[in-house]
Amino acid sequence: MINMKIYNKYIAAIALSLILASCKAPMATVIKDEMKENVPQNFNQEDQGDANNNSGTTPWRQFFTDPNLVALIETALKNNQELMITLQEIEIAKSGVLAKKGRLTPNVSAGIGAGVSKVGRYTSEGAGDATTEIEPGKEMPDPLGNFEGGLTANWEIDIWKKLRTEKDAAVAHYLSTVEGKNFVLSNLIEEVADNYYELLALDNQLDIIQQYTKLQQRALEISKIQKEAAAATELAVKKFEAELAKSKATEYNIRQEITEKENEINALCGRFPQPIVRSKGDFMSMIPQTVYTGIPSQLLANRPDIKQAELELKSSKLDVEAARKEFYPSLEISATLGLEAFKPSYLVKLPESMAASLVGELAGPLINKSAIKANFQTADARQIQALYEYDKTILNAHLDVANLMSKVKNIDQYYKLKSEETKALEQSIDIANQLFKNSRADYLEVLLNQRDALDAKMELVEAKQKQLSTVVDIYKSLGGGWK
Repeated sequence: MINMKIYNKYIAAIALSLILASCKAPMATVIKDEMKENVPQNFNQEDQGDANNNSGTTPWRQFFTDPNLVALIETALKNNQELMITLQEIEIAKSGVLAKKGRLTPNVSAGIGAGVSKVGRYTSEGAGDATTEIEPGKEMPDPLGNFEGGLTANWEIDIWKKLRTEKDAAVAHYLSTVEGKNFVLSNLIEEVADNYYELLALDNQLDIIQQYTKLQQRALEISKIQKEAAAATELAVKKFEAELAKSKATEYNIRQEITEKENEINALCGRFPQPIVRSKGDFMSMIPQTVYTGIPSQLLANRPDIKQAELELKSSKLDVEAARKEFYPSLEISATLGLEAFKPSYLVKLPESMAASLVGELAGPLINKSAIKANFQTADARQIQALYEYDKTILNAHLDVANLMSKVKNIDQYYKLKSEETKALEQSIDIANQLFKNSRADYLEVLLNQRDALDAKMELVEAKQKQLSTVVDIYKSLGGGWK
C-alpha cells in the first residue's frame, strides 16, 4: 500500500524541481555607451565653445526675423502631412503604453450563457442524474439544460516585474516618438527656410539675367550701327544675336525653377500651388544671423534625434530584460462568481444556484523553449543595434556641426571675394563698351567681359543664398527649431 503522504511529498518535490529548472535564463549582452562618455570638449581645435552661448536653445520665432518666412513656417507647422503622420505615430505609441499598463490589473468580464446536453443513461453521469430528485417526485429533466451568468476574472501576478518592465519599455518608446516629432519639426523648419532663401536667390538671378538681356540688346544695336558704318562685320552682329537668344533662354529656365521652388514650399506647407509672398529686393543686403555653437556635450540635450536614439536604446534594454523574464514561471489567478441552474426559474433560488471558483496556477516553460530563446536573442541583438544607432547619431551630429562651422567661415570669405570680383567686372564692362563704340576693341572682348560679369553676379547671388542657408543648417544641427 503506497503511503499517500510520502507520495504527495515526492510529487511536490518533483514539481518544485521542474519549476526551478525552468527558471534558468540566459544573460543579456552587457553594453556600454562609450561614445557618449568620450564626446570631445570642443568641435575643433580652433574654436573654443562657450557653454553659456548656444543658438540651439533659441526659439525659432526669435531666430528668424523675416515676417514672410515666419508666416510660411507657421503654415507648414499646421498643415505639413509628414508632421501629421508623425503625430499619429505618437498616438500609436501612447496606445501601446495603455495596453501594457492594462496587463498589470485583473481582466474582469461579465457574461451569460445557455445550453443543453444529453448524456448516455448507462454512464456515471447519466445514472447520477436519473437518481437525483430536485424536489420530491421530480426527477432531473432529460435532456438537461444549463443557464448561467456571472463574472470572470483573470490576473497574472507580476511576481518578476516582467509586466512592469514591458510597460516601462513602451513608455520609453512613446517618449522616443515625441522626440522623433521634434526632429521632424526641426527638419521641416530648416527645409522651409532653405527653400525660401533659394527662391529669393532665383528671383535675384532672374533680375540679373533680365538686366543682362537689355545690355545684350544695346550691344546688338551698336554692332548693327557699326556694321553700317563699316566699323564692324556681320560676324559681330551674329555673335551678339546668339548671345541675346542665349540670355533669353536662360531667363525662361530660371522662371521654371522659380515655379518648381514655389511648389516645393507649397508642398511643405501642405497646400495647392499658389504664389509665395516674399520681398526679393532685400535679399543681397540680408545679414546672416550670428550663431553660437556652445559645447559638444550640449548636443545630447538639444538635438531631438540624439534623445530619440537614447530613448530607443533604453526601450531596447528593457525589452531584453522583459524577454529574459519569459524564462521564469508565471503565476495566474482565475476566479468566477455567478448563478447557474438547469432551468431559468431556479437562477433566483439562492444560495443553491450560486457558483464560484478560485484557481491559482504557477507554470513555466520546461522542455521546448525555442520560441522564447528566439525572442530573447532577437531582443538582445536589437539592443546592440540600438547602441550602434545611438553612437552613430552622436558622431554624425558632432561632425555636422564641425563641418558647418568651417563652412560658415569659408563661405563668408568666398562671398567677400566674389563681391570684389563682381565690382571689378562691372567696371570692365563699361570700359569694354566704350572701347567698342570707339572701335578700339572688338566684339569678342565685349562678349567675354559681359559673360564673366554675368557669371560673377550669378555666383555672388548663390554665395549669399549659401551663406544664409548654412546658418539655418547649423542652427538645426545644434538642435534648434523644435522649441
